[in-house]
Amino acid sequence: MKIPSKIHFAGVGGIGMSGLAQMLKWLGCNVSGSDRDMAKPENERIINSLRKCGISLFPQDGSYIKDGKPDFIVYSTAIEKDNPDFKVAEDVPKIHRAEALAAAILTMKNVISVAVTGTCGKTTVTSWLAETLVRMGQDPIMLSGGLVNSFSTAKFAGNFRPGKGKYFIYEADESDKSLLAFKPDYSLILNIGNDHYPISELAKVFRKFITSTSKGIVMDESVKQSIGSFACGTTACIVFGSEKSNDWRLLSYKIQKGSPVAEIIKTGKPIRMSLPSPGQHTAMNAASILAALDILGLYKEGCEKHISSFGGVWRRFNIKGRLPSGALVIDDYAHNPEKIASCIRTAREITKGKVFAVFQPHGFGPLKFMKDNLFEELEKIISEEDEFIFLPVFYAGGSTTFSPSSEEVASEYSKKSRKEYLAFKSREEIEKHIEASTSEGDTVLIMGARDNSLSTWAEKLAGQV
Repeated sequence: MKIPSKIHFAGVGGIGMSGLAQMLKWLGCNVSGSDRDMAKPENERIINSLRKCGISLFPQDGSYIKDGKPDFIVYSTAIEKDNPDFKVAEDVPKIHRAEALAAAILTMKNVISVAVTGTCGKTTVTSWLAETLVRMGQDPIMLSGGLVNSFSTAKFAGNFRPGKGKYFIYEADESDKSLLAFKPDYSLILNIGNDHYPISELAKVFRKFITSTSKGIVMDESVKQSIGSFACGTTACIVFGSEKSNDWRLLSYKIQKGSPVAEIIKTGKPIRMSLPSPGQHTAMNAASILAALDILGLYKEGCEKHISSFGGVWRRFNIKGRLPSGALVIDDYAHNPEKIASCIRTAREITKGKVFAVFQPHGFGPLKFMKDNLFEELEKIISEEDEFIFLPVFYAGGSTTFSPSSEEVASEYSKKSRKEYLAFKSREEIEKHIEASTSEGDTVLIMGARDNSLSTWAEKLAGQV
């Protein structure tokens, strides 16, 4: 499919949609968009960036579809069938965001495409790999599911980076299986876990994805084990992890003199490197970057200094400040069991007191799917002194059963555990609770996806708003 000249994005304010809209505009397309949440303060950064790129924005009421007559409408999995733009556009072809991106990649001549996927960490690693390439003198194009701090400019929000180099680093989403639309030159599969699908089903998706990759695969040990003897097929493959058999092996991770440090080895002498943020998962992500550089033929001695300099991504373990009580406030996008557990575990590393983990489920369906697995993870990581607090489930509109609620899940957890799991009906109630319960040395984690106001709320708690 060829990229049409006149494209309209239904739901252009989303993190993935807005990045692709910027990219297609940069490629020379006439791009417009609508979003029902354009006026919300927490979306101002992205909306302003779209306008500065020259993307025309309209109310999501179908009015532009009648007058503008776009060639195609791009939508994401989050868009409901009763979307006002869809109702008006019965005769206008509609393509999923992944299909539009796949078509765009085909127009980018002499570009080496690198897709990053996995249950956890794909936004961070996509951004981290792209920034590392920049620091190594490359000029990559990047499309990420997060706002990269070092790529945020007066014009671009940070989820898209224009470039003149030969590499295109992009995030491929497994949550809706849309990664199967892509045929990358290289693929980086970070991990596999229970998020939107059982591991067995996701393993089948990754097997199929591997067959669509033409030049090389990087995968972690858990992915290799899950896809079985199929492994990489006939494609060049590098495996990273903590096993002796892995091509790139994480030997150790520790906090040394207050700073996170990892030792990673391929052959010969181990590479000792500082990490840009704490966490065992950060150390493993660093190993994945080294493996990616290796398969691209870009690894050279000393490149770890470029990896260590990563400036981070918005809402990925961002320290916002402190409560009046002295407790540290951290904002994170964590929204599935593995990410939530990893975030809490990392907070525990830097916390002398208690961890107050506040989580907003990003939908009733996701909460229902993951609640059993989440309970198992929390029981391993939450101490009796720590608190796990549910916010009400985030509702973005559309049809749903409104079940289970956060209160129901917290009650279910409490009955099965020695610990009490809490659920409050509003953010104001939680504010009062943590202000009364926290003290110097404690950490408050704000976690959840899809709702940018969580970051604004974290800033408010820390006295920034």
